[in-house]
Amino acid sequence: MVKTNDFVIRFANVNGTGSASANFLFAKAVFRMGIHISAKNIFPSNIQGLPTWYEVRVNDKGYVGRRAGIDFMVAVNPQSFEQDTKDVEPGGYFLYDSTRKLYDHQKRPDIHYIGIPLMEMCNNEYTDPRQRQLFKNIIYVGALAELLGIEFNVLEDLLSEQFAGKEKLIPLNVRALQMGVNFIKENHPSPIDLRLERRDNTKGKIIIDGNAACGLGAIYGGATVAAWYPITPSTSVAQAFESYAEQLRIDENGKHLYAVVQAEDELAAMGMVIGAGWNGARAFTATSGPGVSLMNEFIGLSYFAEIPAVLIDVQRTGPSTGMPTRTQQSDLMEVAYASHGDTKHPVLLPANPKECFEMTAECLDLADELQTLVVLLTDLDLGMNDHVSDAFEWDDNRKYKRGKVLSADDLDNLKERWGRYLDVDGDGIPYRTIPGTHPSKGSYFTRGTSRNEYAAYTEDGNEYKKNMDRLLVKWETIKNKVPGPEFIPAEEPTSMGMIFFGTTTYSAEEAMDQLREEGRAMDAMRLKAFPFNKDVQQFMESHEVVFVIEQNRDAQMRSLIMNELNINPAKLVSVLNYDGMPITAAGILEQIEQHIQKIAIA
Repeated sequence: MVKTNDFVIRFANVNGTGSASANFLFAKAVFRMGIHISAKNIFPSNIQGLPTWYEVRVNDKGYVGRRAGIDFMVAVNPQSFEQDTKDVEPGGYFLYDSTRKLYDHQKRPDIHYIGIPLMEMCNNEYTDPRQRQLFKNIIYVGALAELLGIEFNVLEDLLSEQFAGKEKLIPLNVRALQMGVNFIKENHPSPIDLRLERRDNTKGKIIIDGNAACGLGAIYGGATVAAWYPITPSTSVAQAFESYAEQLRIDENGKHLYAVVQAEDELAAMGMVIGAGWNGARAFTATSGPGVSLMNEFIGLSYFAEIPAVLIDVQRTGPSTGMPTRTQQSDLMEVAYASHGDTKHPVLLPANPKECFEMTAECLDLADELQTLVVLLTDLDLGMNDHVSDAFEWDDNRKYKRGKVLSADDLDNLKERWGRYLDVDGDGIPYRTIPGTHPSKGSYFTRGTSRNEYAAYTEDGNEYKKNMDRLLVKWETIKNKVPGPEFIPAEEPTSMGMIFFGTTTYSAEEAMDQLREEGRAMDAMRLKAFPFNKDVQQFMESHEVVFVIEQNRDAQMRSLIMNELNINPAKLVSVLNYDGMPITAAGILEQIEQHIQKIAIA
């Protein structure tokens, strides 16, 4: 049976051989044919020489979560042949470089082999060693175009766009594509059981990674300062911000209106962000779990001194160095309660690049409004992989929310004595001033030690408690400021519910559809932020069993829900994945089924 627009293809390459652009060319071509794709880059943490994989899921229904099992393997790395062969589904296809003989003992009888002498073809066609390596990748893209049905003119258009300004490279790449097409026509003319057919499902959509979306969101959200220290997988957030700022953060005279600082370490980066926020700038830093660990001391300062700051945490596997190039959702507890003492921080949970763009801007607003650190929590899968996304939108009439900032006129018109940490409005949020606002009024000493409502140093326990209690009042205010959850109700009443967030959304939604097809009703809620509002509490209380889907070992979201909402632990059933790869719909369904069977047996 022919699978049309519904299969997974994986490219097995060697890191540093230029295969990334060829593999992305394939993904973009499928996207240009109007077909939904989801791409995953699986790469080592060293610089060059180890195996790397690029996985593309093609799906007409728009499912973008990872799916286990490979239907078509493009295996051009002999180092990983054995594992690559094992990963192919029975009846699947294995394309390899037949310049080296593949012996019978290396083959499986239940999959189809397609040999193309890639290196031999390149050696015959090119004399330059680098060209031989690079065009080998383009040849197999041409072969795939013929085997799967990619429209050749789509590839030509993409190459023209890619090499705009370097037009002499276009014919060379088109020639390599044609070599792959011709080889298949001459040697493998019979059609295979995987096909691509043009659709109209990607109209109005773009391909972008979450880190780039965060960088652009920071620009539109008004950020003018970024301080960071390089760490996988967050480095490209700061790089994207700088790239966009070079285009968009300049005045009519060409003067740069932004600062990007590579600090000596993550702690220093957070200190710079807090300093900029104290001085009235919108500032952010980007890091991953190990960096957050180092930032903890300054994170506590932002909380206690009430200084706006934004932290973009692109999660990877831990603890310690962990697996730097694999994904996880294991920083939840770390960012929610970061620093010593009693601290709580608002956390936004985007699920796609469009939300990365929107929520980064929203974080900058919230940080100013709430006078505190706000965390945007993404992960490597969302941050570094290319995703099909709805196009970004921005209202040019939107005004930044600066919160309770007193102007010089405000200070002159005050009838009562101003106190930096006075709760005038009953919402726990005091009024602040920006240095230099007034020549003689509104100044105060900013410190991380205990102080009274007028920012004067004190070790009076009652004054300290009054301040900490006010911060709890502010926490209640925050619950109504952060984004609320999204609900997906079942078609009929049910006592079972499902909770998911971030990149677990992709596979959770697919699993829900399969449950629906099987006649199993289940309500669902996608969390978009911490702290949790009353809607989250009501969802928990209205269901007997709630499956909490997350990508970490210790069920951190489940713990967070129990801790904050005082929910009976027996009601919350964990659905976990922590092998560094994105969770699959099949994995979710298997764990849900296991629990349902236990209930039935009991």
